Amino acid sequence: MSVEVSVVVPTYNERETLSELVGRLHQALGSGYEVVVVDDSSPDGTAELARELGRQYPVRVLQRPGKLGLGSAVLEGARAASGRWVVVMDADLSHPPEVVPELVDALRSGAELAVGSRYVPGGGVRDWPWRRRLMSRVAVALARLWLRERVSDPVSGFFAARRELLLDPSLEGIGYKILLEVLVRNRGRSVVEVAYVFTDRRGGRSKLGAGEVWNYLRLLWRLHSARR
Repeated sequence: MSVEVSVVVPTYNERETLSELVGRLHQALGSGYEVVVVDDSSPDGTAELARELGRQYPVRVLQRPGKLGLGSAVLEGARAASGRWVVVMDADLSHPPEVVPELVDALRSGAELAVGSRYVPGGGVRDWPWRRRLMSRVAVALARLWLRERVSDPVSGFFAARRELLLDPSLEGIGYKILLEVLVRNRGRSVVEVAYVFTDRRGGRSKLGAGEVWNYLRLLWRLHSARR
C-alpha cells in the first residue's frame, strides 16, 4: 500500500508511551501512513519496542548512535520518510494523535505547513508547571521580537509539512525548535494553524535543560543574523 503520510517521532526513553501512541495513530489514520521512529539509542529499549510494534503496524525504526538532538532527528526522519507529507510529533502523548488528520487535511487543502498551535482560539495547555508555561511564552515572545514571526506558536513541536520543506539543505536542526527554523526559511509560504490542547507528558522525563535553552538562543541569533 502506498504511503501518503509519514509521522516522524523522535524518541529517547519513550517506552512507556510508544505503544499507546502507535495504536492511537493507527485509529486516527487507518491506512496510507507510516511511523518513522528516530531513536537516539534509548537505554530503556524504546527502539526494540518500536521494532516489535512494526510487526503489527507500519512502523520503521532509525536508531542513531547517541543523543544527537531533536532537530537533527526530525530532519533525518524526513529524509528517510516515504510520504508526501510529514507530520512531526512527540512520543510522550503531549500531542494528541487524533489531531493529526486535521493537520494533514490542511496540507491537502493547499497549505504547505500546518502548525499544531496551543495559542490560537480552541488551543491550550493542561497540567503543565507554571515554569514551563513561562518558558514557552518567553520563547514565543523572543521569536516574535527578534524574528518578526507572526505564527502564534512558532515553537510548537507538533506540525505537518510538505516533505520537501524538511529536505532543504539550509536547515541546520540546531536544538529542539526545528519548526521555528522551517518557518523562517520559508517566509511567504502558506501556513495554517490548527488548535490543539497540549497535555503534560504521560511518561518519561522532560529533556529540556540548560543545554537546550542555550541551543534555542543560538538558533535565534543565527536566524536573526541570516535575516539581516
